[in-house]
Amino acid sequence: MVKAKKSAVKAGSPPDRSRRSAGAPGEMSKAAVLAVSGQKGPSKRAAGRRQVEEDSKGQQDSLLELGGQTERWISFVKQQKLSSEEAAKLLLDSFEHKGLVMHSGGCHCGAVRFEVWASADIHVFDCNCSICVKKQNRHFIVPASRFKLLKGEENLTTYRFNTKKAQHTFCKICGVQSFYTPRSNQDGYGIAPHCLDEGTVRSVHVEQINGKEWEKAIKEHKTISSMSKS
Repeated sequence: MVKAKKSAVKAGSPPDRSRRSAGAPGEMSKAAVLAVSGQKGPSKRAAGRRQVEEDSKGQQDSLLELGGQTERWISFVKQQKLSSEEAAKLLLDSFEHKGLVMHSGGCHCGAVRFEVWASADIHVFDCNCSICVKKQNRHFIVPASRFKLLKGEENLTTYRFNTKKAQHTFCKICGVQSFYTPRSNQDGYGIAPHCLDEGTVRSVHVEQINGKEWEKAIKEHKTISSMSKS
């Protein structure tokens, strides 16, 4: 089974509240809580109040780093009903993938789903090697950083042959290959355009590749090796 290469930003698991440090921004330390609540002597309570002030200042500083955009940021997050992480991802994506659109897609049964950042005008390779002809493996190439497997890793299986370098990944349930790792671009993915959801592709340009003479074709091709570079 092939595991999708890590990409673009993934949401992490919910934070473990029991492991938060006492000095985390915006979180009152244990010593401060005890002191302010009166469970310590006068000098301890004074120290606790100072700790509370420091904790509060740390929280304010984290917001003040946004300068004059603080209120806009808070308002945007609230209006869009986003977490701070989701808002940050949206901002990063808009810059890191400038000029690209996010396509979504998957296999036939829906067990495998992915998203990929690529141009709305996609450049598709139609290879005539033995396996590409058999399964009609037309694909466009993207860097691994622009691909994210949303679900279905456990439903993927892989077929390899000859040099064993290409990873022909397909769904164990419906048998559809919606993406794979090409021999020519092992640091990226080959995406099947016919497995994308409708609405994001503007045009498709198809280029024939002489996979029967693979080594020669790849050596002579001017751009294919760079298509998987971030």
